[in-house]
Amino acid sequence: MTERRMARRYDLSLPVNVRLPINREPGTHNGQTRDISTRGVYFMMQKDLAPGTEVDFTLTLPAEITRGTEVFVRAHGRVVRVDKQDDEARETIGVAAVIERYDIIRGEASPI
Repeated sequence: MTERRMARRYDLSLPVNVRLPINREPGTHNGQTRDISTRGVYFMMQKDLAPGTEVDFTLTLPAEITRGTEVFVRAHGRVVRVDKQDDEARETIGVAAVIERYDIIRGEASPI
């Protein structure tokens, strides 16, 4: 298999909050990243999404990673692949999304 990724992936397990801007659903869906790069992210969540779905998500890079204060990353992307996995008690959804744009926010308060 040929590697098609254009950017290096980092194995990072971080909490992620996902919103669906097109559906205008109230609230967020919580998940956990598995890996991330400047062009894409793979995260696990309970909500089933379809490829092509637009997503807004926010994740927090902790001070241990940034060597300073927490850094918030707000991003907009599109789902490119969905992997359904049966966990012991529930189904977990793996979501691969391409990042179309992002903002990095340094500061003390959460931007959510």
